[in-house]
Amino acid sequence: MPVLKSLFESASSKQGNFFLIAGPCVIENDQMGYEIAEAIKRITTDLNIPYVFKASYKKANRSRLDSFTGIGDEKALNIIDDIRKSLQIPVLTDIHTCEEAVMASGKVDILQIPAFLCRQTDLLVAAGQTGSVVNIKKGQFLSPGAMIYAIEKVRSTGNQRIMVTERGTTFGYGDLIIDYRGIPEMQGFGVPVVLDATHSLQQPNQSKGVTGGLPHLIETVSRAGVAAGIDGLFIETHPDPANAMSDGANMLKLDKLKKLLETLVRIRKASY
Repeated sequence: MPVLKSLFESASSKQGNFFLIAGPCVIENDQMGYEIAEAIKRITTDLNIPYVFKASYKKANRSRLDSFTGIGDEKALNIIDDIRKSLQIPVLTDIHTCEEAVMASGKVDILQIPAFLCRQTDLLVAAGQTGSVVNIKKGQFLSPGAMIYAIEKVRSTGNQRIMVTERGTTFGYGDLIIDYRGIPEMQGFGVPVVLDATHSLQQPNQSKGVTGGLPHLIETVSRAGVAAGIDGLFIETHPDPANAMSDGANMLKLDKLKKLLETLVRIRKASY
């Protein structure tokens, strides 16, 4: 898809807009993903922002045993694939095992390595071997410079279609911070760098076993990221975050996305 080509052109040129990876945390039912994807596609088309739809087909990393994990792997993956085909947009999902890399690669364009798994050699190699684009989320426990080793694991397969995502660094037990110096450092590895403006605002390890967040700061960190020269922006969004099945505490309400992106496009133009 042309959008996928633009993701990698942005790594070497700052001409044009950043790209956007956005969607719900997880597929919750048959219709929600389509509705969100259609709304975001309309907005990004108007603003000339390359768009990738994202959604997890299942959530393997939850604080509590009784937390929602998904509607079924095959069903959710088929929904994501249908969104790709019906809206003609690239799609992204998380994987957690080598077997999932093979299974999901037939349904999505971009395989995402979760932050907690970014050092898992077998997983990175398996993702690279599919030939899909691989997005590696930087672990909350890693320095930006350490991401070169994760990148090299995927490159060892001959797959050069790699990007990395900044999603904050652990700061104490219940907070994250973003070190914007890491953006140009990781871009120096020859890959597009994405800022996850929603997970970076998580407040993990809350006493009730439900992750908290600071969604009122999404605009602040997004503006700073665009000014710092990110290639792409990652935002989880939902029509009703308060009732989302996962990560509602740090999601952007869908009806706020257009105004935010309009602001970010102006910053991008002013910066370059």
